Amino acid sequence: MPHTSNLPWRAALRHASPSATRNLASRASARYLPAQCTASIVSRYPLRCPSPPAALLAHRNFSTSLRREKEKDPKDPKVPPEPAEEDAVDEKKENEALEFDSNQGRTFKQLQDKIAEMEARAELEAKNRANDSNAPRAASGRSAAAGRGGDGSGGDNGGKKRKGSSPVSPAVPEVYPQLMAIPLLRRPLFPGFYKAITIRDRAVGEALLELVRRGQPYIGAFMFKEDSVDKDVIDDISEVHSVGTFCQVTNAFPVGGDDNFAMTCVLYPHRRIKLTDLTPPKAVEEGTPETPSVVESTLEEATVNEAPSNQAKGDVVASFEEASEEAKGQEDNIPALLKGRKVSVAEVENLAEEPYDMKTNKTIQVLINEIVNTFKGVALLNPLFRDHISTFSVHTTMNVSEDPVKLADFAAAVAQAESGELQSVLEEMDIEKRLSKSLEVLKKELLSAELQKKVSDDANARVSKKNREYLLMEQMKQIKRELGIESDGKEKLIEKFTAKAAKLAMPEGVRKVFDEEMGKLAGLEANGSEFNVTRNYLDWLTQLPWGLRSAETFAINHAREVLDEDHHGLKDVKDRILEFIAVGKLRGTVEGKILCLVGPPGVGKTSIGKSIARALNRQYYRFSVGGLYDVAEIKGHRRTYVGALPGRIIQALKKCQTENPLVLIDEVDKMGRMSNHGDPASALLELLDPEQNNSFLDHYLDVPVDLSKVLFVCTANMDDTIPQPLLDRMEVIRLSGYVSDEKIAIAEKYLAPAAKEMSGLKGADVELHNGAIVELINKYCRESGVRNLKKHIEKVYRKAALKIVSEVGEDALPEADALTEKGKAAQKESEKDDTDPNATPENIDKQSVEKPRVALKVPDTVHVSITQENLKDYVGPPVYISDRLYETTPPGVAMGLAWTAMGGSALYIESIVQNALTAASHGGLERTGSLRDVMKESTGVAYSFAKSVMAREYPKNKFFEHARIHLHCPEGATPKDGPSAGITMTSSLLSLALKTPIKEHVAMTGEITLTGKVLRIGGLREKTVAARRAGAKTVIFPQDNMSDWLELPENIKEGIEGKPVSWYSDVFSIVFPDVDRDTANKLWKDDLKTKKGDRERKERKRKDDEEESGEDDD
Repeated sequence: MPHTSNLPWRAALRHASPSATRNLASRASARYLPAQCTASIVSRYPLRCPSPPAALLAHRNFSTSLRREKEKDPKDPKVPPEPAEEDAVDEKKENEALEFDSNQGRTFKQLQDKIAEMEARAELEAKNRANDSNAPRAASGRSAAAGRGGDGSGGDNGGKKRKGSSPVSPAVPEVYPQLMAIPLLRRPLFPGFYKAITIRDRAVGEALLELVRRGQPYIGAFMFKEDSVDKDVIDDISEVHSVGTFCQVTNAFPVGGDDNFAMTCVLYPHRRIKLTDLTPPKAVEEGTPETPSVVESTLEEATVNEAPSNQAKGDVVASFEEASEEAKGQEDNIPALLKGRKVSVAEVENLAEEPYDMKTNKTIQVLINEIVNTFKGVALLNPLFRDHISTFSVHTTMNVSEDPVKLADFAAAVAQAESGELQSVLEEMDIEKRLSKSLEVLKKELLSAELQKKVSDDANARVSKKNREYLLMEQMKQIKRELGIESDGKEKLIEKFTAKAAKLAMPEGVRKVFDEEMGKLAGLEANGSEFNVTRNYLDWLTQLPWGLRSAETFAINHAREVLDEDHHGLKDVKDRILEFIAVGKLRGTVEGKILCLVGPPGVGKTSIGKSIARALNRQYYRFSVGGLYDVAEIKGHRRTYVGALPGRIIQALKKCQTENPLVLIDEVDKMGRMSNHGDPASALLELLDPEQNNSFLDHYLDVPVDLSKVLFVCTANMDDTIPQPLLDRMEVIRLSGYVSDEKIAIAEKYLAPAAKEMSGLKGADVELHNGAIVELINKYCRESGVRNLKKHIEKVYRKAALKIVSEVGEDALPEADALTEKGKAAQKESEKDDTDPNATPENIDKQSVEKPRVALKVPDTVHVSITQENLKDYVGPPVYISDRLYETTPPGVAMGLAWTAMGGSALYIESIVQNALTAASHGGLERTGSLRDVMKESTGVAYSFAKSVMAREYPKNKFFEHARIHLHCPEGATPKDGPSAGITMTSSLLSLALKTPIKEHVAMTGEITLTGKVLRIGGLREKTVAARRAGAKTVIFPQDNMSDWLELPENIKEGIEGKPVSWYSDVFSIVFPDVDRDTANKLWKDDLKTKKGDRERKERKRKDDEEESGEDDD
């Protein structure tokens, strides 16, 4: 019972006579027993009959009843004595109620059953006493005594109050400083207007039931400040608004079971209150368990010895407006009924409206009239509002203009406004301002009602038109059916398409086309060709995933695990996908992207597409455009063509059934060029353009399709053959080849286990040693990817499987063990057949079916070990002996580095002197080795620059003036092109001229100009991998590629020293560090000395040449 110690009537009860108090409690309890006339409206969980002290608290005439009891003479014959049996019944009820209260361990269901049992018992006893009594009743059904007296204890006929009479409404306390607090969501309560709320917290529901049972059904209702909060307790005073309403629980009934608790409570707000302090649920729960209320304790502890003091204070009248100093001394922060319960307890104070005078304040009357007029306008548009106004008029007897407070609260209570606006109306104490705010809320309601009516009228017009069309169509179908024009098959087809379309969120334009085609289909003959074309079109249109998307995963750790699990290395690709996921996680949505993976074959470009789709939780679809020459494969055929189909991208959407799949377009660089069938590369421009693919138009569908959510991933071996407009629309990610360490890791983690399982050796003791894998990589599989390595590993395990079967013998692996039960039955059936093997049996179809088999287990005694020494028994002799052509390079040989589609490789440049140097010999240059145009020009630049270096630095060395040089690039069958071998060819020529060999562990790459400037090159990663494979320890590269060098992984640069250069003088100091100038000037001096007769022969040859040229001129 909340704050019993503060109630003023407690002092009066202490000094009252015990018998009088008990009698009065019994009569007050009797007022609350359910009457016969109200039994039909009592709900499943009606208001409980309160305990006698609680009934005393609610008794309207408590003070006068107490005075009458003291003034009555027990010996007066006119006063009927209190029946002893009625007192016994009342005391029995009190004991049962108190015993039921003390049981704290009962479940909600047990509590409900106990309450129902007590109700039934009380009603039965009331009926029995009513039958025994002969007192007359008034027309209303109440006893005469009860109708005359406030306490029902007296009357002319001496009849006593019956327990079955109608209950008297308890007085609402004016002051209730501590009470249970209930939070509200989105809408506050306004005084005078009922509201039903749902309680889902079991502790709060049981506390409410206890308050109702004890006759104290009062709570404070306060609205949450945040709409997102949804709970039944208030943990902090800052969570709710400070102004709320003092409410009475008029009805409470459960709507859920023990597992899913829920209780509906009907609240009636009485007045506005302000929240001054709050005790959170934790503090209330930590309080002492519930104890009997102060009134009950007083009733039980009162003795006859207190009678003199009672007589002395007999004239004192206790009322709710009086305060007791003794009660104030026993103040407690938590009401006794709520102690030990997980509820919120609030300290509140009443709020009073500011005084107003309607006679002098004309603004109030104007606002009232405007609110009434607005009500009329809203009522004409909103039927629900009309019902609210009708109910308000029935229950309000006074004129609305005389009670502006109730009118303002009613306007706010029925309006669908924002929670902040309604709370502002509730908190406003100035009547004029409150009316103004309520009017503003009503005006918004009027605008909303007008807009809703306009929308409703438009919708009704459209619906009526559709209904009219539907009725006409049905009539037409019926007429056609009667005439035999339309068959049932077409109707089912139309119903199927309609049902499919109803489940799809088609755009408005697509829906319009669909409706037109459906109307066309309904009017076509089922046997006509146009019918089949339209049916196929509608079939495609309804099989696309309009509005369907898969739920994407934005978990970075999950994506990283998936990518690392499927692929080793490929850091650039993985980082880009993780960036894509991170952006989607922060934005909450993702847009389609176009990625292009460029790299050599076998590095995992195609397979990583599946891993990306799995990491993003997207559907996966792949199609290749290599060799594609028909634009219809991408954009579809026109519907007029026979066998027309949509393009590949529309087929991808149909198969994936989502609008956001991952589509892998393979071999973009090998796409066909312009032909009679169009240009496929140009058709991809619209598909891969983020600004255009949100309305991609397929020739077959002829409706815009949104591809902006699709993630496109393209693959190519090189980007040189990709058209530049198409390349600009893609984000290029370059992949380089794997180094030996990465190949070893890939072979051990992925290739070897997969090949072993595919060969049927999953559980067998067959071991491929690390040394064998290294031997495979170095001497059999030198390509950048791992595709060839995979083939060799599979070959090793196949050879091992053959070896096991051959050595163990087929007896250890019987064929019968490989057959299942069905396979054995099929084998027995085939053995019965004696058909001639040269003849074709009639049951060839049944005989060709494969017999079901299971995998055989290799015996545990078998052990096969593949090592570096016996590897050649499985894969044959090595293909590559060494990457180096020269263990010690002679003068004129330099090791360069080249990039190819297969990765990087070492490119040696060889230079020799074709003739013996003499004073009469002439210089020249011959080039061989399948050199293309760019490399030929680079050779000329290198030759000219080498001659300029010798002329400038070593002027006495006349090598290039008299030497005819032959420059060659080995592996002549391989075409070579590109300018990056410029410094290599220059170094080769200078090495020949200076008779100085270049160190065998030095490799170089870089383009050279005529002035000796070293320019930037591409493919530094692949070239570095090739240099490491060739055993180089020093790599010379352009200074402009320093950023590329820094980005290389440490496992690639390990053991290699990078030398960035800007001019060829830097290269010269690295490759020719010990050249002596004087020695270089004296080289070839002896070979070029003029011998006797050489001058005459030279002069004679010059004259002969002149004569020949003169004859040619003639």
